[in-house]
Amino acid sequence: MSEQIKGWLAGRLPAEWFVGPAQVTVDRDEILVVGELDASELNPAGDDAEARTEALAGRIARFREQTREQRIQIAREAEHRFGRKLAWGARCGETEQAFTRLAVPVMTRLRQPERIVLDTLVDAGVARSRSHALAWCVRLVGQHSGDWLAELRAALADVERLRDAGPEAAAG
Repeated sequence: MSEQIKGWLAGRLPAEWFVGPAQVTVDRDEILVVGELDASELNPAGDDAEARTEALAGRIARFREQTREQRIQIAREAEHRFGRKLAWGARCGETEQAFTRLAVPVMTRLRQPERIVLDTLVDAGVARSRSHALAWCVRLVGQHSGDWLAELRAALADVERLRDAGPEAAAG
């Protein structure tokens, strides 16, 4: 399904929006489309890093405003077609911003040692709640084990491809 979504979006997104193909990330609930914007026209006076950062942020804001109606239409079509919400983001130079993202509740059962970890983060002011602490932990694991997670996702994609090519597919 992920490849179908990526293929549909490759054909549906206006070619002039991004300088290359959009990065599409798919999970069970959401499709995230992040595209690279042209930063070549941005040349703030001097080598002021703050001015460049603001120029990049402004370019992303301009893209967001100018494409709002089209993005909403594409998101509606994608939601109808694939049964998932579509979120957007843009990258310009070294600045990336995601907008219209979902925050999906996830239920979990934790034993006391894991709850103590979350409570410590809350008590120390690192997190506002157990839920926020758990999200913080997940982000931290994602940052520090990115290569391993990428390998795992690739292996899962191979399993999905093999499952799709299984005996039922050959018989059908």
